[in-house]
Formats: sequence, structure tokens, C-alpha cells
Amino acid sequence: MSAAVIAMIGRMTRWGPDAKGRLVQSALELYAKRGYDQTTVAEIAERAGLTERTFFRHFADKKEVLFAGSNNLRDLLVTAVAGSPSSAAPIEAVAAGLLAAGVVFNEERRAHSRRRQSIIAANAELRERELIKMASLASAIADTLRRRGVPDPAARLTAEAGIAVFRVAFDRWVDADNEVGWSDLVRGSLAELKVLVA
Repeated sequence: MSAAVIAMIGRMTRWGPDAKGRLVQSALELYAKRGYDQTTVAEIAERAGLTERTFFRHFADKKEVLFAGSNNLRDLLVTAVAGSPSSAAPIEAVAAGLLAAGVVFNEERRAHSRRRQSIIAANAELRERELIKMASLASAIADTLRRRGVPDPAARLTAEAGIAVFRVAFDRWVDADNEVGWSDLVRGSLAELKVLVA
């Protein structure tokens, strides 16, 4: 097979499956190697064997590669909080939401999440975006608690406490020395919170 044919086959992979997944993988590799600020959309697309146009079909900008799942996570949490038994205390409803996130924070995703988190931790702009995401999750949970009849400030306090538990559990989950699963980390963090406020 000639070099020209091999090169043509390589260029044709842009029509291959899972373009979004390839873009995410390429972005994470480049961000880890070169840094977020030093990586361009063109470089991400080229590494994935795709065009910039394809990149922008999937992501608004290079930051969204790291935060594209935020809406899905919010929906997952809110659905589980809303669907918890009506007799559940507000913190129990929030706990149901946090435990439901175990679908996302499973063993197959741990290495990806560790890499993603190290990239975010190394960049102030990304850390700020992560804080905005957390505030958005807290707001969505508080709104859901209000719809369940929990008045303010209890709805806001419970939602913020839930997000604090989420963050502690997540930081432990992505820690390189940790192999404990998501559900156990959430339960452990909730138990620690209950001890502190008792």
C-alpha cells in the first residue's frame, strides 16, 4: 500500500464513529501534555483526525470539552432528589441524588475524571468554571427541594450541604491513592456531616 493511500485512509477517519469521544480524548491528552492555555481547538481537532468545524458541532469552545456533561449530571441529581419518597427528610432526598450520581462516577470513568480534575486544578479559569458548575447544581437542587415543599432557608442550606458532600466525595474519589467506590464515599461523607452537626 502506498504512502499516499495510507495518508488518505488516515484522513478518512474523520468520518469514523464517536467523534465527540475522540475530541474529548484528544483534548485531555493535549491539555495534560501542553497545558490548557497552550492548546488550540485546531490542534485538538487535528489530533482527533477531525476538522475544527466538527469540533464546534460538539462543543461551544475548548473549555466545554471539560464541562459538557454538567447538564446531564444536574438532570440526574434533580431527578433522583425529586423522585425520592415524599416522607424523606430533605437531606435524605439530597443523599438519594448524590448516590444516583454513581452511574456517572463508576470505575470505568475514574481515570478520565482524575485526568480531567488535574487539568482543572492547574488553571484558574477552569477552577472558576467548576465553581460556577457547583453553584448551578446547588441552585437546581434547592429548587427541587422547594418543589417538594421545603421552605427557605432550609432548601438552600440542605442543597449547599449536599454539594459540600458531593465535592468532598468527588475529591476523595479522584485521589490517586483511593480505590473506594462513589457510593461508599458519599455515605461516609454524609455520616461525617451528621456527626459534625449533631
